Amino acid sequence: MKELTIISGKGGTGKTTVTAAFAVLAKNTILADCDVDAADLHLILTPTEISSADFIGGRGPQLDSEKCTRCGECQRLCRFDAIDFSEESGYSINEFACDCCGLCALACPEEAITMVDTINGRWFISDTRAGKMVHARLGIGEDNSGKLVTLVRQQGKLIAQKEGFDLLINDGPPGIGCPVTAAITGVDLVLIVTEPTLSGMHDMERVHGLCRHFDIPALVCVNRFDLNLVNSQKIRDYCTEHNLPLVGEIPLDPIVNKAQVARQSVVEYDCGIVSQVVREMWDKVEKELSL
Repeated sequence: MKELTIISGKGGTGKTTVTAAFAVLAKNTILADCDVDAADLHLILTPTEISSADFIGGRGPQLDSEKCTRCGECQRLCRFDAIDFSEESGYSINEFACDCCGLCALACPEEAITMVDTINGRWFISDTRAGKMVHARLGIGEDNSGKLVTLVRQQGKLIAQKEGFDLLINDGPPGIGCPVTAAITGVDLVLIVTEPTLSGMHDMERVHGLCRHFDIPALVCVNRFDLNLVNSQKIRDYCTEHNLPLVGEIPLDPIVNKAQVARQSVVEYDCGIVSQVVREMWDKVEKELSL
C-alpha cells in the first residue's frame, strides 16, 4: 500500500479541492481527512457514517467537592488562573483555562483532585461515493490534534490492510506544526498545493523544508496560477532550483465555486480546463507513486 499526503503550508490554497478530485479519480483507495481542527473534505464527499468513537487525547483534573476542605492550595499554585472559588459552591476547575498540567492534583493535601481521561473529540469511519473515509472532529479549544491525526492515519492504514486498498490519500492540515508532522511522517509522497501570493510562496518553502527534514519526496501544484503571473514564475524558479517537480498549474475560474456549492469535485462537475488540468496532474502523481 502507498500513502499520499496533500498539504499546503497555509489554509485556503485549494488543498481539499485537489484531494476530493484525486479521491474520485483514484482506484481502490481509502481517504483520511487529517485536518482535524477544521475538517471540510466531508462537505464535498457527503459521507455516510458507519461507525464512530470518542477520542481520548489526554488527562485532565477532576475535583471531588466532598473531599475538598477549601484550603486554597490548588488556587494558590495554579499559574493559569483555572481554579475558581465562590462561597456557595467552593472551588471548581475552569476547563477552558486549565492547561491540564496536573499540579493541582499533585499538591492537593486531601487528594480531592484526580487526573482522569478526557474526551477531546470524536473520530469516524464513513462511506463516500469515492470510497471509505476516516475523519475526525477535535473539540472546541481542545489539545492533541497531532495525536488525533495519527489516530486517523492509523485507522486508515488498518482498513486498507484489512480490505486490500492500494492507496491511502491523506488530506493534510495547513501549517508546519505538530498536526502536519503527524500527517506526513512515513508517507511515500507529499503533494504541496500552493498559490502565487506572498504568504502562499513563503509557506510553500517552509513546508518543503519540513519534507526535506524528514526526507519525504514532494511535488508542487500551483492553484489559481494566473492570479499573479510574476509570483507563479517565482514558484517555477524555486522548484527548478530545488529539483522539486511542478506537476500542475490550475487556472483561476469561478466555476470551481459552483462545483463546491453543488458538493461535487472539480472532476465530477464540468469545470472545463480546470477539470482537464487536475486529471493530468493526477496522472503524474499516480505515476510518481508507481501505482
